[in-house]
Amino acid sequence: QVQVVESGGGLVEAGGSLNLSCTVSGLAFERYAMGWFRQTPGKEREGVSCISGDGTRTYYIKSVKERFIISRDNAKQKVYLKMNDLKPEDTAIYYCAAERYPTYFRRPHSWSTWGQGTQVVVSS
Repeated sequence: QVQVVESGGGLVEAGGSLNLSCTVSGLAFERYAMGWFRQTPGKEREGVSCISGDGTRTYYIKSVKERFIISRDNAKQKVYLKMNDLKPEDTAIYYCAAERYPTYFRRPHSWSTWGQGTQVVVSS
């Protein structure tokens, strides 16, 4: 049984940092690209960042580039999202997703396996 579990969300002031973690079990982790998404009420879920199975390729949306860093530890079957200089507009539920070959990382339909999400709130 595949499990994807996010952690590390919380309340932080603008300009602060948070480290999200995602632990995966039940699949060959190193063979899967991993993505971080976020969603706010009334809006579509959006891709934030993703990383290839071997960790050599990373992608970010423009609004988080230079502030967020995605990484993974295949031995621990974890993927991380280090979020720096957080802004109120980063407030969302953050989800972790896994897929062998996502066709377009920003589209949620490209990803088949999801966690339950972790809430991030950035106060101004």
